Amino acid sequence: MARVSRIESGAGVTTTYRSEGALLSAEPDGRRLPWKDFAAIALGILASAGLLWWVSGEAVAAIAFLSGIVLVGALVLAVLRLRPEAEVPDFAAPDWSVTFTAIDRDDEAVAITDRAGRLVCASTRYMEWFDASVAPPSLQLDAPAREGIDNAARTAWRDGAARVALIPGSLGGLSLDVRRAGRGENHLVWRFVPASDDDPVTEMAAHVAGKLGRALSREALQCALVAPDGQVLAANGAFAARASGRETADLVGTDFVSWFCSDEHERIYYAREGAKGAPVRFVHVPVADPDISDAIDPTAVPSLFLLLDDQGGIGDPRAGLPQVEALLARLPLGLAMTDRDGRFLFANRAFLRAAGHEDPNLPPPYPSDLVIREDKGALADAVRRYAQGAPTSGDVAVRLRAAPEEPVSLNMAAVRGLGEGAVLLSLKDSTEETRLKREIAQATKMQAVGQLAGGVAHDFNNVLTAIIGYCDLMLMRHTPGDSDYDDIQQIKANSNRAASLTRQLLAFSRQQTLRPEVLQLPDVVAEVSTLLKRLLGEKISLEVTHDRDLGFVRADPVQLEQVLLNLAVNARDAMADIKGGGTLRLMTRRVTAGDVRAMKSEILPIGDYTALIVEDTGHGIKPNLIGKIFEPFFTTKDKGKGTGLGLSTVYGIVKQSGGFIFASSEVGKGTRFTIYLPVHVPDAVEQAEAARPKPEGRRSEWSGGGRILLVEDEDTVRAVAERALVRQGYEVTTAADGEEGLEALQRIMAAGEDVDMIVSDVVMPSMDGPTMAREIRRLRADMPILFMSGYAEEQLRREIDIPNMHFLAKPFSVAQIVAAVEDVLRGD
Repeated sequence: MARVSRIESGAGVTTTYRSEGALLSAEPDGRRLPWKDFAAIALGILASAGLLWWVSGEAVAAIAFLSGIVLVGALVLAVLRLRPEAEVPDFAAPDWSVTFTAIDRDDEAVAITDRAGRLVCASTRYMEWFDASVAPPSLQLDAPAREGIDNAARTAWRDGAARVALIPGSLGGLSLDVRRAGRGENHLVWRFVPASDDDPVTEMAAHVAGKLGRALSREALQCALVAPDGQVLAANGAFAARASGRETADLVGTDFVSWFCSDEHERIYYAREGAKGAPVRFVHVPVADPDISDAIDPTAVPSLFLLLDDQGGIGDPRAGLPQVEALLARLPLGLAMTDRDGRFLFANRAFLRAAGHEDPNLPPPYPSDLVIREDKGALADAVRRYAQGAPTSGDVAVRLRAAPEEPVSLNMAAVRGLGEGAVLLSLKDSTEETRLKREIAQATKMQAVGQLAGGVAHDFNNVLTAIIGYCDLMLMRHTPGDSDYDDIQQIKANSNRAASLTRQLLAFSRQQTLRPEVLQLPDVVAEVSTLLKRLLGEKISLEVTHDRDLGFVRADPVQLEQVLLNLAVNARDAMADIKGGGTLRLMTRRVTAGDVRAMKSEILPIGDYTALIVEDTGHGIKPNLIGKIFEPFFTTKDKGKGTGLGLSTVYGIVKQSGGFIFASSEVGKGTRFTIYLPVHVPDAVEQAEAARPKPEGRRSEWSGGGRILLVEDEDTVRAVAERALVRQGYEVTTAADGEEGLEALQRIMAAGEDVDMIVSDVVMPSMDGPTMAREIRRLRADMPILFMSGYAEEQLRREIDIPNMHFLAKPFSVAQIVAAVEDVLRGD
């Protein structure tokens, strides 16, 4: 509870109020001296005159002294009376105990701050919901919520009031109202109210079946609430009487459409009345909060139908309008109605709130007053068209003055039979829909770029395979010290650098080959820590901490080391020009399913994870750039100092490993990357595979050499592979595509000979490698096949369901293809 104290002193009163460290004071009140003080002063003067008479023995001197005192006093009073009186304010100093009593409520939290941002008074509920020592807007909330509160504070100081519709948090969501108040308007009053979670469908059903429904029935207005599947959720008595013949009939759960029929002119009648009854028209209103994007699709939410007779079946049309207005005004849906001239007849609070109108009690004269200047003409024409045309409905996209950047959808429905009512307006907030469209477009763009990067990397790998292979063959004919040896080594080194770049492209497009293992993250961090210390230099310190009881993860350790290296290089560059260096922290954390559930993340599935955190103390990343850092070729570094592939490679490796990565940054304080890898739990198949003894039959049968069918459409790659295998003693038959390879095998078998294994590319013209392999397996079911490809092994294994299939990633060296062939023939 806020502490308030009052201190009185002297003839004047000085009052001090204290509330949570704030201090306010009132000056002395300046009242006249009481008669006791006046008597004491007079006696003092007389005593002074008597003492003077006794000392000097002269009565004349004492009388002269008294006369002088009286004369001086008279002059002082005269001067004081001539001076204008100061205006005395007609208010007293604030009593914060009274203020506290006034604001202390159970359903809301109230705080009062001064110009300096200090908390001068707070209600009990505020101190329960928030830290009593912290004044708004510096509350312990997430960054978007704090930013919204900061903006509200600035708006309130400038305009006098501000509102935040929803502040997410542990209390289930709060709405905030901020207003300037106090003497000189030097204080802000903050009101935090729990956001309403009322169900508009339940509320509407109660209205239709309750008093408002009966009020509509008295005016012969039929209404029904219908579920998306067409079943009646609620209906008033007038609808029940027209549909079934009994006003008290229970129509809940019946098929709404079954109560109607139509004629050849598409006029709709009640089925019980048939063509002898009056035709009816429908006014359709989707029942959903306009702030929720689902309300954009009228087929996904319940609907309120108002049924109007075309032939005067509702009596005086003006009599029903107040009841309709009373019903629509209480709904949480954004609804309004205009007359035939396009003027607002009424607009409920939900409509004005969705439109960003400041005063809900004073709607503007026309709907066009709510939109920007460019959309005024189109909206006015649309309202006029619906008011004068046939009873139809439709949507118009407009941009509101309150949020001109994001268009919203304004639904219009022509109304007949309600007197002046002509057009029913329903405002649907499409902000969320626009955001989702933007995210989908971004995801589509990233997917297209990834496919392009993967295709370029695959073709480039063929070129690099030939270059690296020819370098290996040339090095076999040269020894160190030859004039050409160093040049060849330089060519091979640069080719390997180019191969590394293609691996980054494949990592971004999630098409690289991973060799996943079950491992502990601290082991990977320890393996790369020595290299990181040399990479960071002496000015940047490295701190490593690990949690206990970390779960195992299944990932490629080499690729995880690449992730750490890329993040460390970025951190080093961000801390390069910081005085005194900086600090790079590597942390591993145990994250349980309960921790994930408490995060309330829409991206991270609930489960157990092992988290790897990389945190630096660099310059940080600006908020408007944080969402782009994982895009390919995007970099915050100076021109010429970054390729823009580092973080996109990290993202691709993490996603291909089944993990998630999040980035957070604060300008001037640093950046944090958090990688969540799911805890690996071996299934029954894995455990059985681990317990199964390794076969040793083929290993003992192979003694070296053999006949190989080599199928590759790239001439240079085929030539390198052929020469490499021939040098090792293999007999090699080559083919340029799958059809040629199949024919070569058939010729060999027809001659009574055999082939020990197939080495084939995957993507080839005419007939690709997998198709050829399936045809060969029909001839030789046990034929081992080694596929060569620049695409990811996991991707190929998902697309190619062939047993006894092996894989060799491009680009490869002469030694690598020879070793791969030997491993397959040995049965490894």
